[in-house]
Amino acid sequence: MDSMARPVVHNDSLRQDLLAVTADLVDRDGPARVNLRDVAAAAGTSTTAVYSLFGGKSQLLTAVVDDGFRSFRDSQVAAAPGGLRGLGAAYRTWALEHRALYRLMFGGALAAYVDCQPSPDAATDAMEPLMEAVASAQSAGTVLQAPVEMVAVAIWGQVHGLVSLELAQVGPPDADWAAAYNAALDAVARGWAA
Repeated sequence: MDSMARPVVHNDSLRQDLLAVTADLVDRDGPARVNLRDVAAAAGTSTTAVYSLFGGKSQLLTAVVDDGFRSFRDSQVAAAPGGLRGLGAAYRTWALEHRALYRLMFGGALAAYVDCQPSPDAATDAMEPLMEAVASAQSAGTVLQAPVEMVAVAIWGQVHGLVSLELAQVGPPDADWAAAYNAALDAVARGWAA
């Protein structure tokens, strides 16, 4: 009988579990109160697995933010055939389905606590579908001619602001956020129409 222990396999499924658990714990407790022991326990694994997959807390938090931007980008790519309106609708849908990640990606709490910024490529890649949609709409003559990046950032800022307010529940207690968001998308479209 072989008495050697089998090596523990740290697969992508465990990696994804750790990313999700970390996002939820940081969102619930704040980055200062989350430690790797809590993350490992919540994911049903050991701290050794966390260190093996990520290196340490800073690298784990960066991976969480990067993973959020990749997931967001994937949703935007899927919505791209719907043009600017489709991207806008997908933005809110993704944010509502990934509240903890959204707050981590855009809330700034992590950067204030630990050296944790999204990888430049992850954040830039997330904006590509919007940039492409703006360029396409300008080529079709439906969006004002202006620098693509400026138009994309302005549009992103407008939808981001309203989604952030909704997630923070800042506004009238009986606010119809879906209606307000659709009205905002209509206003964005009118504001940039050629």
